[in-house]
Amino acid sequence: MAKVKTTFFCQNCGSQFAKWQGQCTACKDWNTIVEEVIQKAEKSDWKSSTSSVKRISKPLKINDIDASDEARLITNDNEFNRVLGGGIVPGSLILLGGEPGIGKSTLLLQIALKLEYKILYVSGEESQKQIKMRAKRINPNSSNCYILTETKTQNIFKQIEALEPDIVVVDSIQTLHSDYIESSSGSISQIKECTTELIKFAKETETPVILIGHITKDGNIAGPKILEHMVDTVLQFEGDRNHVFRILRANKNRFGSTNELGIYEMQGSGLREVTNPSEILISKKDEELSGNAIAATLEGMRPLMIEVQALVSTAVYGTPQRSATGFNAKRLNMLLAVLEKRAGFRLGAKDVFLNITGGITVDDPAIDLAVVAAILSSNEDAALQKDYCFAAEVGLSGEIRPVQRVEQRILEAEKLGFSTIFVSKYNKISLKNTMIKIQLISKIEDLVNFIV
Repeated sequence: MAKVKTTFFCQNCGSQFAKWQGQCTACKDWNTIVEEVIQKAEKSDWKSSTSSVKRISKPLKINDIDASDEARLITNDNEFNRVLGGGIVPGSLILLGGEPGIGKSTLLLQIALKLEYKILYVSGEESQKQIKMRAKRINPNSSNCYILTETKTQNIFKQIEALEPDIVVVDSIQTLHSDYIESSSGSISQIKECTTELIKFAKETETPVILIGHITKDGNIAGPKILEHMVDTVLQFEGDRNHVFRILRANKNRFGSTNELGIYEMQGSGLREVTNPSEILISKKDEELSGNAIAATLEGMRPLMIEVQALVSTAVYGTPQRSATGFNAKRLNMLLAVLEKRAGFRLGAKDVFLNITGGITVDDPAIDLAVVAAILSSNEDAALQKDYCFAAEVGLSGEIRPVQRVEQRILEAEKLGFSTIFVSKYNKISLKNTMIKIQLISKIEDLVNFIV
């Protein structure tokens, strides 16, 4: 037995200190530094129960390294494959984070039940019967998914060695603990140690491991920031629990682009892939209503048509209200100032409410023109034609600025049956023989002439 060693960690950012102090010098938070045991026993290999001779790694010339693409494990979930860059890479470590109850466990259990590969689903939060109850809703027939309820990594590796699965899913990394670290599950030292053991296992056996991670109230994955550096891919599962839509995006991906995203719809039978989210995010209405405008935006590499709703009314109280749901409130104030200064609309004494339908949050500047159109429509109580859409940024001087990949937005609008799209005059568009009318405008006054 080695001598027990302790050190001090910040529970917020994971910084390490030689002695206790009141404030963390890294993140500036107070009373977050605690003492933890960092060594309990002499470590052994994860495969210590079997004796094997390991080949020592040697340096190779970069020209001699095999550069052929390794075959990925393709799942039955096209949205999941897209976000990962084409499937699961053998030997990779994937970390999935999200709000409590958003559907992380449901997503991975659903993928595990439908795969043709042998899956070991390790749960430290639920019993086998609880998982079985959820599995009956999603896919009652599966012969390749094995459920293990265990939190001790040494026992997990024994079962892995006996079963030899193709993929390992761990729900969640915060519940695991190792005998080599004498601290509670979820502590910084335990998370680092358990993740290190899983990385060693994944790289040596070429078995991909998918981890579920808890998040803090700030939206960051709980534990040390080094956890996100250690893994190969960090996925974020987002959405409002009161809405049915979920967005899966990659914050980090060593084997693909971080611009892709997947969209799901929560149903009683699990998560359904949404192949055409534009039709779902746009409200179905029998009549045209004022204050509604359609924006052509991009989520990663994927074009979406979203609906922007605005309500402009006379302020009842002394100070006008400015409220934005799914849109940056400071940017809304900027656009209102541009409308008042450049277009002459007196909105300083009126309440303005803005909403992006579907419960999603958009930070694409290309929806500026749709926001302005919705505000003008509500202010004048004049409905926009429902086959109009907008894709442009609005500058402080009232100019309509070009946006990136405008041709992709135009083709998406044409595919969904829109007759006219308003874009910046300064965009370079090489599309020909399109059915949709491309209306070029250069300043905000041009838009006012179409609406008012």
